Amino acid sequence: MSKKKVLLGMSGGVDSSVAALLLLKAGYDVTGMTMRLRPDAYMQQSASGGCCSLDDIDDARRVCYQLGIEHLVLNFTEQFERDVIQYFAGQYAAGRTPNPCIACNRHLKFDAMLQKARLLGYDYIATGHYAVIEQNSAGRWLLKKAPASKDQSYVLYSLTQDQLAHTLMPLGAYTKPEARRMAEEAGLRVAHKPDSQEICFVEDNDYAGFLERYTGKKAPEGDFVDAEGHVLGRHRGITHYTIGQRKGLGVSFGRPMYVTKIDAVLNRVTLGEEGSQYASSLLADDLNFIPFDTLDKPLQVHAKVRYQARPAEAVLTPVEHGRVRVDFAEAQRSITPGQAVVFYDGDLVVGGGTIV
Repeated sequence: MSKKKVLLGMSGGVDSSVAALLLLKAGYDVTGMTMRLRPDAYMQQSASGGCCSLDDIDDARRVCYQLGIEHLVLNFTEQFERDVIQYFAGQYAAGRTPNPCIACNRHLKFDAMLQKARLLGYDYIATGHYAVIEQNSAGRWLLKKAPASKDQSYVLYSLTQDQLAHTLMPLGAYTKPEARRMAEEAGLRVAHKPDSQEICFVEDNDYAGFLERYTGKKAPEGDFVDAEGHVLGRHRGITHYTIGQRKGLGVSFGRPMYVTKIDAVLNRVTLGEEGSQYASSLLADDLNFIPFDTLDKPLQVHAKVRYQARPAEAVLTPVEHGRVRVDFAEAQRSITPGQAVVFYDGDLVVGGGTIV
């Protein structure tokens, strides 16, 4: 019986490298594949462990050579520019704060990668994400949190049944220290490579500077206002701000002030005092549910409004235009339009959507 063929997405980091080790031990026929995502203008050498640099491609190639498996580098730069960079710029121009890594997972690392794998005759794709894929007794594919603190299920809520059925995540049962130890024992040079922390196409986390260079336009100055519309001062352009921001406003008010709303149409940034950055409900659209296809009645869940947030008790209620309203038992800090809200039932990922 021939081995099942797996196309493994390899970033050049420790997680995908250890995923290759585990898949080989499990008896799969593994090929490492690095997606070239960033257009030439954003490609650079990097020793920092940042995602998608030229050094990362070299690291992935060396690991594959060391493990005795084939390594491919495939060009997805046009799709990345369209589905991630243009999306990122458009969302900021609309006064929202997007999560480009979720867009990349959704459109590139699972959709485009699975399509390419099928064209090349592979049975599965695989990644180094920390999450668990299971199938229930009814044949439905489920996504669950990894039991370790490294859980990455938040950024994977958009996976479809077809993608889950053809994806392997061998690191789901392991911790990050265990992954580094396995890499060290195998003599892999990436064993202690730092994790990627920043958005791969934005240098030094300077979002506003990137957007100005990318669009060729400087965000116009406008008014800071309070909840009643009274002018408090001038802002530097809406791309410099996000909901909940307190530092770096560029104006001193003599007391802590927080960004509570960004209005791209009026070019206004609303500020409020301590407490104003909390809200007890939100609307979400662009929804994906995993254990079922659609939500047709209220559902008790725990919801996360950002990657690092603790899951909070909430009720989902379907409303018009295919949206859901999320009502929290306790007010949540800095609910941010454009970010993802992800729903859980214990360890089970119920689904998620984009905050309106």
